[in-house]
Amino acid sequence: MPFVYLPRRALAGAAAATALSPPLARASWAPPRPIQVLVGYPPGGAVDILIRVVAEGAQRLRGVQIVPETRSGAYGFIAAQTTARAAPDGATLCSAIMGMMSVLPAIPGIPVPLDLDRELTPVVALAGTPMALVARPDAPFADIDGLIEYARSRKGAATYASSGNGSINHLGGALFCGATGVEMTHVPYRGGAPATLDVSAGRIDMMVANVAEVAQQIAADQLKGLGVTAREPTPLAPQLAPLAGRIPAMEINNWFGLAGPANLPAEIRGGLGQMFRDVVHDPQTARILVERGLLPLGEFGEAFSQRILQDRERWKKVVQANNIRGD
Repeated sequence: MPFVYLPRRALAGAAAATALSPPLARASWAPPRPIQVLVGYPPGGAVDILIRVVAEGAQRLRGVQIVPETRSGAYGFIAAQTTARAAPDGATLCSAIMGMMSVLPAIPGIPVPLDLDRELTPVVALAGTPMALVARPDAPFADIDGLIEYARSRKGAATYASSGNGSINHLGGALFCGATGVEMTHVPYRGGAPATLDVSAGRIDMMVANVAEVAQQIAADQLKGLGVTAREPTPLAPQLAPLAGRIPAMEINNWFGLAGPANLPAEIRGGLGQMFRDVVHDPQTARILVERGLLPLGEFGEAFSQRILQDRERWKKVVQANNIRGD
């Protein structure tokens, strides 16, 4: 995901939300040495950018050194496997995103090479981004009502793109079809970039994509923004109408976090969680995250564990209802 610089009002909205947050507890535990974070996705993507922004914030605020190390491949599971074999001392963590922790385990045909619940300890959800529903720029509709009417009139001939079978783009599109009672044809691509390109070129009707990945194209009228998968307007894309108030199923927050090895002591898990929560809610760090299309979360400990399990159950139902497979 490229850097996305958002309007001043977006940054002001996020800064105000951070300023109104309650005071955050300080961690009593401190890491005895630098923390290695294994990033399971390529350099320059959303996860890599997030970890590097957080690393800078941790050094500035707490004097804690975080060393990101790329271990990309296998849907992020290479980094997860290495972390699972590390000592549970808080010095080795890995990227833990919604796709890896909650979506992929729900999809038949996707190889999951470790028991996520037994071999990893969820530490913190750092940040998230809602999804945007976007359409081809020459689409004969301008809003969600128009899209629904368009899809119904074509009885399955309307199309939506994704970055591949079982991706969050795929599940988001399937969720929209199920929630609105329309039938559309899924067109998978090998990655988000070619999928977005074909929507902007008018070859595919619509797509559900991370806001940060399409914000520039919407601003340049290369894509038609129809709405955002949130209950309230988001500072990341204040011009897009929130969809979840009208279609409750369309509330999607694509989150990105960290996990450690199994049996991570409660003191270490809590100390890490509080430290990272402080970092992402620091006004300077929060501003940088919003510039890159991410909203701070800072949810940690058992709350993060419950988020993972609840989202897994949610996406399992979508997968089963739409007979989705990853192979």
